[in-house]
This record gives sequence, C-alpha cells and structure tokens, in this order.
Amino acid sequence: MATSAHPLTKAIKPLRGIRVLSLALNLPGPAALMRLRAMGATCVKAEPPAPKGAPAGTSGDPMGQYSPEAYTTLHEGIKTVTIDLKSEQGQARLHKELARTDVLLTSFRPSALRKLGLGWKALHKAWPQLSVVAIVGAPGERAEEPGHDLTYLADAGLITGTELPATLFADMAGALMASEAALQAVIGCQRRGKGVFQEMALSEAAAWLALPRTWGLTMPAGPVGGAHAGYRVYPCRNGRVAVAALEPHFATALCDVAGLGTPDAATMFRPATHEAIAAFLAGKTRAQLDRLAAKHDIPLHTLA
Repeated sequence: MATSAHPLTKAIKPLRGIRVLSLALNLPGPAALMRLRAMGATCVKAEPPAPKGAPAGTSGDPMGQYSPEAYTTLHEGIKTVTIDLKSEQGQARLHKELARTDVLLTSFRPSALRKLGLGWKALHKAWPQLSVVAIVGAPGERAEEPGHDLTYLADAGLITGTELPATLFADMAGALMASEAALQAVIGCQRRGKGVFQEMALSEAAAWLALPRTWGLTMPAGPVGGAHAGYRVYPCRNGRVAVAALEPHFATALCDVAGLGTPDAATMFRPATHEAIAAFLAGKTRAQLDRLAAKHDIPLHTLA
C-alpha cells in the first residue's frame, strides 16, 4: 500500500544551491539526474543535435526517440539544451555552462571524453572547482569495453535462464550509485576546496546487486532462493501469490492458516511443507488470500 512521505522528508533538499550539468544519455544518466533534482539540485541536460532529417522537436538523446514516455518522466523539471560538442561553437557553449557548474555528469567512454577535451585532467585544470561523475560500463581499464545492462547482469551471475530480466537492474542501480557519487563529490569538494573525480561503473552496480546471490541467499538451496517454503511464488485458484513469510512469526502464521501447526527451524525447508503449503494456496482465490493475509498478518501479495 502506498503511503505519503513524511512532511519533513519532503523538505530535505541537501543539494539545494548545487548546479549539475549532465552530458549523459539513455537511461542511467537521466535517472541519476532525476534523483539529483529530487534532492534539490538545479539540473541541466546538454544533448547533441537530433539526427538529420528528424522531425522538429526530436530529442538528441536516443531515449527520446525510442521511449518518449520514459524520456518525459526522467526529464520533468530539468532544463535541456542542445550542444554540438564536436563544434567550436558547441565547445564554447559547454565551457560557458561549466563555468557555473558544480558537478558534471558524463556517460561517454574515457577515450571519447579525451577527444572532446573533456578528460579529467583538462577539466580540472580549466575549472578547479568542478567535480565530475563519470558513468562507465566497467571500471578502470575495462571502461572502453562495449556492454549494456544485460551483459553486466550476466557477468554478475544474475541471468539464470533465457528470459530477459523484469527491469533494467544494472542501469537503475547504477543511477542510484551515480547520484550517491555526486553527493560524495559535493562533500569532497567542500572539504578539499576543489573538485573531485568519481567513476561509477554499471558492472559494479550489477555486482552490488548480486551480493546476496554470492552469499548463497538467493541460490536454489538458499532461504530466499526457493528452499524456504514461506518465501516463494505459488499458484492460486485465479492467479499467483508471492509469499514472504520468512521470519519465524510469519512462518508460524502461514503454517497455522494452512493447518500445519507450529513449525520449527527445519520444517520450512522440508519437501512435505512445500507440498502442503502449495496445495493450500492452490485452493484459495486471490481475494481469499488477501483477507487471510490481513487477518493473520502474513506478508504476501497476490498476482494476476
């Protein structure tokens, strides 16, 4: 159930007075910029010119062309300007913007930034107070390698079959980590009196998401990987039900309504318990399960 934010939460804007300029296209950069704006930063997005022959008003960011809805949501309240970084006029416009920018957000490969005169050394020399957050695919020397959300998730062991993931986990986690890096950059600049450089790799974001799996938690034999009968997705009469009765008191409530009595630590991992709970849930409708959950304080969510 959605709840409204605490009134004090809405008032906290730690980046009020900070100006962020983004050159980052597609999803991770704009998603990070969206978060930074929510934290109070004044956000500007510089986009390349639209492709030749494109209709008037076409965005230079590919996302604006393949997903206008996502683009509109991500850029709400963010000023966008068109800058051709490959032209002298564009470079002059960019540096005019950088003169009043606190944090620059990029998503180019390091070699591309250097060709554009936007490597960290050059920027730091020209604008000592400017901090840079560079979103890359992989860290360090691997930053030149091609990749995308899917390949980073695969490398982290998060692709377990042939189906595509339900969302773009590495991109969205990377956006959160990039906004975190921007906060770190602002704090670092305030302490040091000069700008700092922060690199954020999408592959590392995927690796961070994969930690529970590396610990065995989400592996098939793990407690939240399917081995615990109270933490699974089961069929019900008219849909599915995601059950998350992991803690002992929740597992006890689930077993009670299923007529299994009070479980001990090993009960929830026994095949017989899985079978009994599956049979119980299969005979209930979504509405019945929703009522049981509310009455007995069981964490579950029914699905069509």
